[in-house]
Amino acid sequence: MDTAIHDPHSLEMPEKIEQALVERINTDRIELPVLPQVAGRVMALAHDPSADAARLSALIHQDQALAAHVLRIANSPAYMPRTPIASLQHAVAMLGVNQLSEIAVTVSLKSGAVKIPGHEADIRQLWRHALASGAYAKEIARMRRYNVESAYLCGLLHAVGKPVVLKAVTAIAADLHVPLGRDAIHAFLDGYHARVGSVIAAEWALPPQVAEAIAYYGAYEHTPTHRQEAMMT
Repeated sequence: MDTAIHDPHSLEMPEKIEQALVERINTDRIELPVLPQVAGRVMALAHDPSADAARLSALIHQDQALAAHVLRIANSPAYMPRTPIASLQHAVAMLGVNQLSEIAVTVSLKSGAVKIPGHEADIRQLWRHALASGAYAKEIARMRRYNVESAYLCGLLHAVGKPVVLKAVTAIAADLHVPLGRDAIHAFLDGYHARVGSVIAAEWALPPQVAEAIAYYGAYEHTPTHRQEAMMT
């Protein structure tokens, strides 16, 4: 799926589908993904100045599947450990709380990703785009001496509404027996992902800088407080 920004007004959205989508959003009937419990707690811990490695390790240990994923990623070329990491305690010692929490949040979010039969490739591409955005935002933050963990989350989640919009419009189109072309899908995603993403941000109680990066994506100049984070996405 093309993840570039399109002008939603330049592409035609089937009116019946758009009306149904807006109604679902306005009446809180759009299906939102559930933030995995561990992911939410890890995010909170990552922003807690009193957090320490032992608390993070104990938290990740509560989810054995997550612990295994974290160890696999910690040993991947992306993190280039000098020696193999065999335990979470070792991972904490080698990578530190901030980097380990970043891995844990990413793995948890991926495990809870929206699933849409027939659109698996689209979801994979949206996820790859999210990962790349997180990585780029982190590097920009590092160069500009901003909080890299916060920037990573902003980049990772800036388009969190897109899979939800995709799932909603494909379901609505099927229910109404209205054809839905690729251009129309792009228009819906670009036109509504920030609005739906803001609903998700509130539901998940995301940090304010992440919520603003989602809500003001493509219009960072209007961001009321966290303009730098919005710019980096």
